[in-house]
Amino acid sequence: MRRDFDALVAEAEAEPTEGWDFSWFEGRATEQRPSWGYQRLMGERMARATAALDVQTGGGEVLAGIPRYAPSTVATEGWPPNVEAATRLLHPRGVVVVACPDEPALPFADGAFDLVVCRHPVTVHWAEIARILAPGGTYLAQHVGPASVFELVEYFLGPQPREVRESRHEDHDRAGAEAAGLDVVDLRTERLRMEFLDIGAIVYFLRKVVWMVPGFTVDAHRERLRELHELIEDEGPFVAHSSRILVEARRPE
Repeated sequence: MRRDFDALVAEAEAEPTEGWDFSWFEGRATEQRPSWGYQRLMGERMARATAALDVQTGGGEVLAGIPRYAPSTVATEGWPPNVEAATRLLHPRGVVVVACPDEPALPFADGAFDLVVCRHPVTVHWAEIARILAPGGTYLAQHVGPASVFELVEYFLGPQPREVRESRHEDHDRAGAEAAGLDVVDLRTERLRMEFLDIGAIVYFLRKVVWMVPGFTVDAHRERLRELHELIEDEGPFVAHSSRILVEARRPE
């Protein structure tokens, strides 16, 4: 049975986008997970830390899913709807949420944390991370890698130049960390299969991950969306590939 384009799109447009809870995609999209298990690694490091910071926490969902926190644990977030969501989720767990822009300078003293974590930062300010890490402290993060989900990006925007496709290359992470005086102790990259099972999943994804197709609206892209809907209905899921980087860097003693 063919599904109705307008109904799927309307449903996706009505769904709130705050936070990083992706449960709405269940049964509508799938994504492979990196082999290293970032949340598990975060939980292991957090259990051994004394003061920890989660930068750009989103709605706090990843941090909320670990079993044990450092005695002093703080999260930052810059987007007001996410600040509210993270506060509701993390305050009952004893985590302080600080509303601040995702840019230097972070409102913390030099050497304030022995662990800084971050999952999918929009930008990485290496000098600021190095500043707030205590000697011997660790930055553990999962970054978005190069050309992530570009099958979808280029469907709407057309072929992207090499400098755009490689703007999040892992070599940039290594160079940035080392320029800030950090030692890179682990750096891994994986490309992971994604499947979008209906056009609603694509609309919601592009509304939620706003930097994929900047300025995306249904009205501006309705004809391309309709064509993609027909393609999915005729041929099956739209397949793309996310790109993920595991970064662990340490401030020398």
